[in-house]
Amino acid sequence: MYYTYVLRSKVDNLLYIGFCSDLRRRIKEHTSGKEASTRLRKPFELVYYEACVNKAKAIHREKYFKSGFGRRFLHTRL
Repeated sequence: MYYTYVLRSKVDNLLYIGFCSDLRRRIKEHTSGKEASTRLRKPFELVYYEACVNKAKAIHREKYFKSGFGRRFLHTRL
């Protein structure tokens, strides 16, 4: 199982979008500061995720959420 997830920074209220195969481990990496790209924006809260059956589908959803249409979708959902 793969997951596409959306985190919200409690510092600047911006969203971070990614995908992974172990959602709990990945969130822990973000919140502990092990991930360089999000280290300065921690702490985070998980605000949305989707489970996908394969890696290609998870990557496709991540790219969609990073597009204009995907961001609009997320803002209506959140």
